[in-house]
Amino acid sequence: MTSGLPRRAVLAAPLLLAGPARAQDGYPKAPVKVVIPAAPGGPTDVMARMIQPGLAARLGQPVLIINRPGAGGNIGVVQAGKSPPDGYTLLIASTGFVVNVSLYREPGYDAFRDFLPITELGSSPNVILVHPSSPIRTVAELIAFAKAGKNKLDVINPGQGSTPHLTAELLQIKAGIGIENIPYNGAGPAIQAILAQTTPVGITALPPAHPHIKSGALRALAVTGEKRWPDLPDVPTMQESGFPDLVSETFQGMYAPAGTPKEIVDRVAADTLAVLKDADVAAKLLGVGFDVRASGPAGLSARVAREVPMWRALIAQSKIELL
Repeated sequence: MTSGLPRRAVLAAPLLLAGPARAQDGYPKAPVKVVIPAAPGGPTDVMARMIQPGLAARLGQPVLIINRPGAGGNIGVVQAGKSPPDGYTLLIASTGFVVNVSLYREPGYDAFRDFLPITELGSSPNVILVHPSSPIRTVAELIAFAKAGKNKLDVINPGQGSTPHLTAELLQIKAGIGIENIPYNGAGPAIQAILAQTTPVGITALPPAHPHIKSGALRALAVTGEKRWPDLPDVPTMQESGFPDLVSETFQGMYAPAGTPKEIVDRVAADTLAVLKDADVAAKLLGVGFDVRASGPAGLSARVAREVPMWRALIAQSKIELL
């Protein structure tokens, strides 16, 4: 049956058949932990759990999601960064990873020195939300409501320094209204507070809000992306709402502690990219509010290098008090 094949090809055949769970230099030999520096239910947690099954299948080991919220995400980031650089502890973090190094006087980590980029995973616009019982139906009505009030408008966000928080700061400057930002410990708790009508308005990334918008439990006034979201065609952008330069998004990136061997980083990157490029996974991610960005180590490295100074400048311009 194999007489027509060289002996080397015959020996290699079982390795080719091993598929995505093949071993590479013995890694991984144990479960891989992925630290999420946010509460369950937020965009980072949603992203991690959606790619978890495919990544586990390709690595051939369980992938364990470890939520470590607190201090705007710094607690989880620092924990991941101090883990052994052996590929068994990874980090998936949102834009807070590049914001907090400028927002906090002592964030506890350096975005360039303490981590190696694996790949960008996806990005999402932010969304301005109200409860469906609210009389506010448009951004123009929101601004009029804010200007008519005697006090600043309370606006819920997922955490100090998050892109929803910074979006509110930008809106405050550009619309000439007073906003009192109310930070929560993650998007999940923030969404629940909006559903409970704790405050009149909230801003979060799209993924945790998406199912509630689709069900009618929340009303979206606008998204902050450059275009309308595909399955929310009736929700305008901020550009369409009179703010042509108010564009912001939350992106998710995967990182390894500095010192992790390149072959492990490359292996995890290749397997993660394969999961992201699977048509079913990409469709599911789009359906919950993620635009897939399978950029690899170089793409994520470039984004971090671009966004750290960008957010530092915005924090200074907005005169946000450092934490």
